[in-house]
Amino acid sequence: MARKRKGRDISGWLIVDKPAGMTSTSVVNKVRWALQAKKAGHAGTLDPEATGVLAVALGEATKTVPYITDALKAYEFTVRLGQATNTDDAEGEVTAKSDTRPDDAAIKDALGRFVGEIMQVPPKYSAVKIDGERAYKRARDGEEFEVEARPLWVEELLLIDRPDADHVTLEMTCGKGGYVRAIARDLGEALGCYGHVRELRRIWSGPFRAEDGLTIEQIDDMAHSPVLDTHLHPLEEGLSDLPRVTATDQGLAKLKNGNPGMVVAHDVEYGEECWAVHDGRAVAVGRFKAGELHPSRVFNQ
Repeated sequence: MARKRKGRDISGWLIVDKPAGMTSTSVVNKVRWALQAKKAGHAGTLDPEATGVLAVALGEATKTVPYITDALKAYEFTVRLGQATNTDDAEGEVTAKSDTRPDDAAIKDALGRFVGEIMQVPPKYSAVKIDGERAYKRARDGEEFEVEARPLWVEELLLIDRPDADHVTLEMTCGKGGYVRAIARDLGEALGCYGHVRELRRIWSGPFRAEDGLTIEQIDDMAHSPVLDTHLHPLEEGLSDLPRVTATDQGLAKLKNGNPGMVVAHDVEYGEECWAVHDGRAVAVGRFKAGELHPSRVFNQ
């Protein structure tokens, strides 16, 4: 018999402004402990040295994680020009150097190559799997291997500051699965000067913004107190990118049992994925077909 997980049945999102030097998993564990929550997870890993938005889902909100993971995200990052590293960030060993320093016009011109649907090769020190094993583990073991390119949608990539000849600060808005370190590496190669990420901050992810995030110190101060609960964002915010329909009273009963239920919909196409609401609370996510929502996820709240 499986052991029952201890903790509170609490649902919602807690937005954390992750500090440098802490893993995403450690942040989730901290939030779970502070809220004494039974279940928690995050939407989109940040590298340990990266800062910014880490959206932590609790309870039933974990069912909405894929919709935040798939949403657009924005990053502000500083590229160190003139050096390549084996990890594509400042934590790695320098593998190549160049005295070339492109001017702002050359940088802006090169950025255009990385906008739209691009093919990106993730860093070897990343969590992508190669024959079932994490790439970073193979890299640490000194293995020789290739990482396959994968598609990435880049909505926007802008030059926002040039503090000195060696550094350039960029802002990128992109879809799921983007590696900022790979952008820095490939930009440096395109400019003929090498490059790696010096600093990285995720400024927003889907509906969640860095300025709305709590620091780890604030979470520690409010741990195990009702005050921390007041900072929870509703589960429904994780569904903001999906169309919304309204469950009828009869439809509500059926949806709660995982069956297709009647909904009232406006401007929703047949077969489109959407979510149903009743009395302001999310009931289910599913496909809209002939006046009914066919649920794939049901919320117990």
